[in-house]
Amino acid sequence: MSLKERITDDMKAAMRSGEKERLGRIRMITAAIKQREVDERIILDDSQVLSVLEKMIKQRKESVVQFEAGSRPDLVEKEIAEIALLQGYLPSQLSAEELDLLITDAVASTGAASIKDMGKVMALIKGKAQGRADMAAVGAKIKAKLGG
Repeated sequence: MSLKERITDDMKAAMRSGEKERLGRIRMITAAIKQREVDERIILDDSQVLSVLEKMIKQRKESVVQFEAGSRPDLVEKEIAEIALLQGYLPSQLSAEELDLLITDAVASTGAASIKDMGKVMALIKGKAQGRADMAAVGAKIKAKLGG
């Protein structure tokens, strides 16, 4: 079952059980997926759906920071609940050790020697770690490893 199908099935289950908040959040996800499909005139595969979910999580994390600064605990709570739902669709996260090993292997296989080679390493890792690690944190680790 594809990720899109799983999201649709969860939406149907939420409708049947009468979970209005969960249903609204899942509809928000399907709307974002549909919007990207319409904009780009394509059908999204699982990796592209993952990128939509990651973008949504990033947006909500930024909102949490803004709402905390504005003393809005009600909105912070709502955003955190949405993040939790979105993260439920992501694959299991890589541990720090697995991530370090992946970075070491990527640096060795690309022959990266300096910060100029960071793009090659990121491209290799992105395919293996997308949805399983925060790519901003991965970039920082690669930068540190390459001496940047």
